[in-house]
Amino acid sequence: MYYVYVLLMNNKKLYKGFSGNLKIRLNDHKKGLVKSTKDNGPLKLIHYEVYSLKSDAQRRERFLKTTEGSRLLRQQIRDVLIKEKVI
Repeated sequence: MYYVYVLLMNNKKLYKGFSGNLKIRLNDHKKGLVKSTKDNGPLKLIHYEVYSLKSDAQRRERFLKTTEGSRLLRQQIRDVLIKEKVI
């Protein structure tokens, strides 16, 4: 299984990533081993998607990092963002 995930950083920005092992990757983020998120903790997993093919997960992650993909993701997880006081 392959995962596309979204983390909420303490600066209220969203980090979008991809991994073959979500549990290990989240631990890497929490331990500060990921350059992009190490100074923005604590982190909170707010969304993830599961794919059986690596290529599908990578394609989805690339899309979510585009302007259009980010906009659609924010619509999809709007209630979570409101609860977390992001919007």
